[in-house]
Amino acid sequence: MQKPSIPKGTRDFSPEEMAKRNYIFETIKEVYHLYGFRQIETPAMENLSTLMGKYGEEGDKLLFKILNSGDFLSNLEPSDLSEDVSAAKAAAKIAEKGLRYDLTVPFARYVVMHRNEITFPFRRFQIQPVWRADKPQKGRYREFFQCDADIVGSDSLLNEVELLQIIDEVFSRFRIRVLIKLNNRKILSGIAEIMGEGDKITDITVAIDKLDKIGIEKVNEELLAKGISQEAVDTLQPIIGLHGTNDEKIATLKNVLASSATGLKGVEELETILADMQRLSLRTELELDLTLARGLNYYTGAIIEVKALDVQIGSITGGGRYDNLTGIFGLPGVSGVGISFGADRIFDVLNQLDLFPEDYTRGTDILFVNFGEREEAYILPILSELRKNGIRTEIYPDAAKMKKQMTYADNNRIPYVAIVGEDEMGADKIALKDMKSGEQALFTIRQLIDKLITKN
Repeated sequence: MQKPSIPKGTRDFSPEEMAKRNYIFETIKEVYHLYGFRQIETPAMENLSTLMGKYGEEGDKLLFKILNSGDFLSNLEPSDLSEDVSAAKAAAKIAEKGLRYDLTVPFARYVVMHRNEITFPFRRFQIQPVWRADKPQKGRYREFFQCDADIVGSDSLLNEVELLQIIDEVFSRFRIRVLIKLNNRKILSGIAEIMGEGDKITDITVAIDKLDKIGIEKVNEELLAKGISQEAVDTLQPIIGLHGTNDEKIATLKNVLASSATGLKGVEELETILADMQRLSLRTELELDLTLARGLNYYTGAIIEVKALDVQIGSITGGGRYDNLTGIFGLPGVSGVGISFGADRIFDVLNQLDLFPEDYTRGTDILFVNFGEREEAYILPILSELRKNGIRTEIYPDAAKMKKQMTYADNNRIPYVAIVGEDEMGADKIALKDMKSGEQALFTIRQLIDKLITKN
């Protein structure tokens, strides 16, 4: 018999793990609500026409495509499978839908489809899984959750400031030390202009975005392979190696990008955001990082990325400004900005640093031992009373041996076991055993409720 398995890059989650995951989702959701965001959901699958071309060449390769229903090969001609036909073209013949790659593009599609029902500026959040056909490795999965917040219908840089505050608040609540990295797509466009390669901005940003993973030499090799001149690559080196404080970097960029109106506009936007952030008592450090490109085609302004300081793992939050995303769906002129928390990587960080609060992994508070039908009938109303008071209560389903029932309580880390036999029923009391200390005492129902509420 074949041993059951799950696809690489996916995971099962135990009850204990789900309690921890829900802590992450609820914490993020609570902060989103504080800032006036409202929740939506979109389908797991989208039409490929919605997804393709929005994430750059690299992103398109990572889309999971869904085969058409029925005899999906019936529309194929032999020529469609010849060596001259690309995999993308062949796939288009047999797949019309794909699993969503992120939540931003489906959100843009949602805004366009529901624009007559939406009041702008529209502040939405969304917590759902996404799928990427990436190579699985530590901190990188093929199925993972994103927790997005976006504001559309406003050009104000105040939106970027508020999103940065949200990042600071969320990670402060998690007690994770992080660094927020900032850049601006217009600065990257300006850099491409002064390199003399303005028409190759996408190739340049895709390569720069890999700097942390493959190093400067490999980035340079990739740029040259894309047809970018050696002179242009040489011009890039001191810019992406820029050091100093944020103010010093801003001052240098004003000189370097003096001939690029687009680049200077990006510098001005970053300067405004940083000035506003300095007025707030942020607990998180912000760093201007010119190598931050986040190789997604739709960013047009600010680019945001968050790194954990005490754990070796990739980006745990990212985002940015996009001015043209709804335009490709037929609604031009709607600017947006958003962030996305990577819940799965945050889970790994909290786990590794042992930062999950104990009360979130708490399960059942009390287990009632089952001695038989007579005792069951006596206990059932007591169970209801405890649950009405918010106490997580179980009764063992069968009149099994006492040892088996106690082992069940131990294995499930249930702190208290209630014993109600003939003597207890006669006295209208409940014997309560503390599974940690081994102590046992008699309580009335009211006393038991008060004790358990105090403990919780």
